[in-house]
Amino acid sequence: MQIVIIGSGNVAYHMAKAFVLNNIPLAQIFGRNENELNKISEELNIPYSTKILVDADLYIICVSDNSVEKVSELITKKDCLVAHTSGSLPKEILAGDYRKASLYPLQTFSKSKELDYSKIPFFIETENEDEDDKKILFEIASKISQNVMESTHEKRKYIHLTAVFACNFVNHLFSRAKEISDSQEIPFDYFLPLIDETVQKIHEIEPKSAQTGPAVRNDKRILELHEQLLKDESLEIYKTMNHSIQKMYEL
Repeated sequence: MQIVIIGSGNVAYHMAKAFVLNNIPLAQIFGRNENELNKISEELNIPYSTKILVDADLYIICVSDNSVEKVSELITKKDCLVAHTSGSLPKEILAGDYRKASLYPLQTFSKSKELDYSKIPFFIETENEDEDDKKILFEIASKISQNVMESTHEKRKYIHLTAVFACNFVNHLFSRAKEISDSQEIPFDYFLPLIDETVQKIHEIEPKSAQTGPAVRNDKRILELHEQLLKDESLEIYKTMNHSIQKMYEL
């Protein structure tokens, strides 16, 4: 099977690397950014192009959500399977006259961060009723990951929403926390063991059962003290988060 990855960003890089490490041949990686494509090509020994999209059986589109439709128009072959990697878009966003699918890897990707691809869940959706396309994507994803499951677009929207809460929002709170520690010249590295323990804990305990802190204890003295130390957006975040915690625990 001839497989092409389209894109040159974080997702495209890690998808290409996952394929190569698991001996899944790639015919090409295609995109606009020649500098980034060249880096990927040299590291992973994959042919690349910014101009000519080679003929393939499977194209995997790894670009930003607002570029998926436009990029999908570049694929003119009809007898092929095309899958995007978006967590929120329907497969119908793909604009060509070919078989449409989604192959969503549930992970946050940065080129500089090594990943264990075997632990990344993949969610698959196809339009092919005879199951052939589903089988193709399951076989490929199962060579990479131990966790592969079928999903509908409706379910995938909730998967992506959950990921935003569990990853993007949490990372933003890390950024806000670092602003506070920086303001007092306290090394943020000192908080990493606390962060690591917090994350590790929910591997063993339900997040709701693992909750600690002044809000769940309803410690009004500490809550008021903290509010006096904050202002603007950080104060609003603090109040909103504590209100949500107390509402969850009916305090």
